[in-house]
Amino acid sequence: MRTNLSSQISLNRVSPKYYKPENAVERSVLTRCEKVPTDIYETMEEGIQHIANEIAAKIQERQREGKFCVIGAGTGASLRPLYAELVRKHKDEGLSFRNVVIFNLYEYYPLASEGAGSSFSQLNELFLGQIDIDKQNVFTIDGTIPQEAVIEYCRLYEQRIQTFGGIDLVLMGIGREGNIAMNEPGSSLNSPTRLILIDATSRAEAAHNLGVDNLPPCSITMGVATIMAARKIYLLAWGDDKADIIQKAVEDKVSDTLPASYLQMHNNTNVCIDLAAASHLTRIQRPWLVTNCEWNDKLIRSAIVWLCLRVKKPILKLTNKDYNENGLSELLALYGSAYNVNIKIFNDLQHTITGWPGGKPNADDTYRPERAKPFPKRVVVFSPHPDDDVISMGGTLRRLVQQGHEVHVAYETSGNIAVGDEEVARFMHFINGFNQLFDGNSNETIKNKYAEIKKFLSTKKEGDMDSRDILTIKGLIRRGEARTASTYNQIPLSRVHFLDLPFYETGKIEKNPISEADIEIVLQLLREVKPHQIYVAGDLADPHGTHRVCTDAVLAAIDIEKEASAEWLKDCRIWMYRGAWAEWEIENIEMAVPFSPEELRAKRNSILKHQSQMESAPFLGNDERLFWQRSEDRNRGTAALYDQLGLACYEAMEAFVEYIPL
Repeated sequence: MRTNLSSQISLNRVSPKYYKPENAVERSVLTRCEKVPTDIYETMEEGIQHIANEIAAKIQERQREGKFCVIGAGTGASLRPLYAELVRKHKDEGLSFRNVVIFNLYEYYPLASEGAGSSFSQLNELFLGQIDIDKQNVFTIDGTIPQEAVIEYCRLYEQRIQTFGGIDLVLMGIGREGNIAMNEPGSSLNSPTRLILIDATSRAEAAHNLGVDNLPPCSITMGVATIMAARKIYLLAWGDDKADIIQKAVEDKVSDTLPASYLQMHNNTNVCIDLAAASHLTRIQRPWLVTNCEWNDKLIRSAIVWLCLRVKKPILKLTNKDYNENGLSELLALYGSAYNVNIKIFNDLQHTITGWPGGKPNADDTYRPERAKPFPKRVVVFSPHPDDDVISMGGTLRRLVQQGHEVHVAYETSGNIAVGDEEVARFMHFINGFNQLFDGNSNETIKNKYAEIKKFLSTKKEGDMDSRDILTIKGLIRRGEARTASTYNQIPLSRVHFLDLPFYETGKIEKNPISEADIEIVLQLLREVKPHQIYVAGDLADPHGTHRVCTDAVLAAIDIEKEASAEWLKDCRIWMYRGAWAEWEIENIEMAVPFSPEELRAKRNSILKHQSQMESAPFLGNDERLFWQRSEDRNRGTAALYDQLGLACYEAMEAFVEYIPL
């Protein structure tokens, strides 16, 4: 059973020549826009193996010299697989850590104790507790010391590092704001170990990595100057959600607004990333600017869209001069003239647009994204949370229903942790009032439960887990909203499925790993409906990871059916949507569904049915816009881009990419 298929989604085939140069000359050409040495690996696993081998070699070199190997170690999602591999090397290959000295890069402050929720407890769980390191050689920042002692404590921490001759290796990830360790934007190059206020984005990311619901507001962090004094620095990043910040850290100017950019000034730093995290680097995203290209349809489309935006012209107005002056003369040599390239890409993009997402009956479907037959189709829309369907593809969903298809919506999780306590109080007040009005106040169960929940909420502290009853009520609130939105979109409630996948039901931000039970629930629905179309979340940048796990559950179920040669799957297409957190790049769009101002308003109305997710929603992320605003802006932006390229002008568009089962 393959449960990580989302990590193997590759929208563009990237030629190895762009990330595996054969010699130093090729590397210097490819990396001309990069200001810090950057190693791109095809997969995270390949990168982890390489880095772990280098770390092991350094430890063993120090052992032969009779010296300590001093490591500054961070925590976070990017480092977890590295620690797992180092633990494996210790257990399977006998790698000893007896000569290793560890300095923790940061600790949250203030902490009531050094237990759960601390950076060090995670480092100990993932790494230190599973190797043979001498506990006397492990140094961590104390998050429990009195505030008046912090400055002196930080000075002594720096002094302790110096007594071991400085740091040999620093292992760290990069935050969404470009922070290294907990050095937030604004940190200076010469900053030492110190107390620092953590911004909201970093707190949310760190809380998710630690699997806790909240964190203290501050951190004591190893300073930029201390990190920069290390003899070797590894910065690790995996996945497309790190692509933007990696591009800025590696290619933009050094700035205190992006602390990771300081690494450009270090003489022995390696940025280690996979292809997904490298996707916005010039040599991967715009290779024509640095080298000769291996052209394919998607790369040509990407280049032409980039050129149009650069010279502010629609596709059919591009000239030979535009191509020659912007590094695209290779395309002229391949196609003979700008006109030939222009018409090819114009037609490619034109063929992505369809008002018939389920296929147009009795029509030539040669150049349409979806086939005409069978009609009508059975359609399953998988929605990770109870509102992702309408946020990400509400216009298409409504169009499919109106065009006569049998549309099912499968809500994969309850979404109960994303409901505010005030919503519970409001609904309980209604139930209690209803009971008093129509049941003569005789239902003791409701009265007692109302009093119990009211007392719990009045004494609940930040970070306390909800009781199972409250989580159930929050789940019911979201179910009711999803039913209302589905009814508004004319989907019969008999086709609305609440899967309540078990991995989600922890009551905390941290979820359980995907399991066979999750996949079996999805599998049963697919076997029951036997869909001709499946829509699944491709928006894997969801900061809490639920979208990715839900998508993995669907893809694993499809994989099982493929292995079993299920007849229904042979006539099924799978479309991936985005919308809540990002949008597809235009070069990857394979189906664009346009809609009118009235249809956009109807989509907004269906999103607004999810009242608990408006202003009071706990997990809006670092984007201040509400979900309906984000959705409309992205849909209008996609339509505006098609318009700029000289195609038809619509009010809004939803975009999709086809998933081909591996």
